[in-house]
Amino acid sequence: MFNDYSDLLNVDELCDILSIGKNTAYEILNNGDMKAFKTGRVWKIPKLSVENYILEKSNLVKH
Repeated sequence: MFNDYSDLLNVDELCDILSIGKNTAYEILNNGDMKAFKTGRVWKIPKLSVENYILEKSNLVKH
């Protein structure tokens, strides 16, 4: 599913994977709904965090 992406994603790649806009992506990141970190002003999103987010939101895995 994510083989075309590196292990760390940027916001544009996150938007592409989830088919969402940048405003929604920043909302997800700023709310802490997806584990990620910032380097300066640039968000770095581990691919594993995206996979976990998808599983949680689709109710396939519960924490």
